[in-house]
Amino acid sequence: MQLSQRLMGINGGGSDGWDVFLKARRMIAAGTPVTELTIGEHDIRTAAPILQEMHSKALAGNTGYAAIPGSEPLRETVAARVQARTGVPTKPGNVLITPGGQSALFSAHIAACDAGDTALYIDPYYATYPGTLRAAGAVPQVITTRASDAFQPRASDIAAHSAGARSLLINSPNNPTGVVYSRATLEGIAEVCCRDDLWLISDEVYDTQVWEGSHISPRSLPGMAGRTLVVGSLSKSHAMTGSRCGWLVGPEEAISNLINLATNTTYGVPGFIQDAGLYALTRGTEFEEEIAAPFRRRRALAQQVLAGQNTVALVPAQGAMYLMLDIRATGLSGEEFAYSLLDAHHIAVMPGESFGRSAAGHIRVAMTVADDAFEVSLKKLCAHAEALAV
Repeated sequence: MQLSQRLMGINGGGSDGWDVFLKARRMIAAGTPVTELTIGEHDIRTAAPILQEMHSKALAGNTGYAAIPGSEPLRETVAARVQARTGVPTKPGNVLITPGGQSALFSAHIAACDAGDTALYIDPYYATYPGTLRAAGAVPQVITTRASDAFQPRASDIAAHSAGARSLLINSPNNPTGVVYSRATLEGIAEVCCRDDLWLISDEVYDTQVWEGSHISPRSLPGMAGRTLVVGSLSKSHAMTGSRCGWLVGPEEAISNLINLATNTTYGVPGFIQDAGLYALTRGTEFEEEIAAPFRRRRALAQQVLAGQNTVALVPAQGAMYLMLDIRATGLSGEEFAYSLLDAHHIAVMPGESFGRSAAGHIRVAMTVADDAFEVSLKKLCAHAEALAV
């Protein structure tokens, strides 16, 4: 039997760009120690009190079918959190609880796009973005950014592709670059969206990891609340990656109709996980800062290490748990450098090319190992680059 073209075309006929990561995992499976600076997975586990809440609520019986749009207390708490952070009036009816941020991304594009519609997204991008758009039936159209602009998207570049498009997907703080979009950047984006009647899908899962400046949700800009769908998640903010608890925030009409999608796909998020998510959110900003603290520390370490050499350049690391490093002085592509670093020093990083063409000649480093191991690995990386550049 022939499989559907939609399924077979999710990756666009190519790989997903994670070959270096897969090679590192094969080396580890074969017994070779590798320092993994690849995926955005905390080096701490979910806090014990959150797991205890999850366990106790499961034992207490909250293991049956849960409310599909999310439990009312969790939706209320997410709404209050969003309103407090952004100043935008937000009610439970503006919130859909989803099985993680990835599900929210897919749902947002189902809400915004019909089959065959053009969906815009920014390069560099998180690896699942183009596949998510194709899975939703949309036609992905990439908007390139420039290293010389610190990967801030230009409104003029978006406008050059916005005619006839239905949506634009952005991510700030950004994975993979670590860049936080400026107010000027977001105002330019908002202007294009309002003028050309685009839905804006804003992935804000790193909103608790801001090292410089401040996070601005574009939903808070004039004219944007009615056309913005915001993706949130407990994965990064509360180290709950495996729990799969996220949300989508948007106009009530969109959310109420997306409940129909959830009913016919995921059928909601398990109740005991929602209970744990509610408990996690009630621990407040102090706990979120505790989860973010290792990445803030390691960013400072990286700045110190990189200041001592002239071969590897750091893209402004303003937020998120990643560094984007420019290694073009070595004469290698990001992929070539990543393979050579893995073979020579057993350090795994992600090639910039894994995240699109704009980051060619760069690598992404996840700050997800202990401070001492991170510092040692970064020094080895810089020494490797310097040796190649000679």
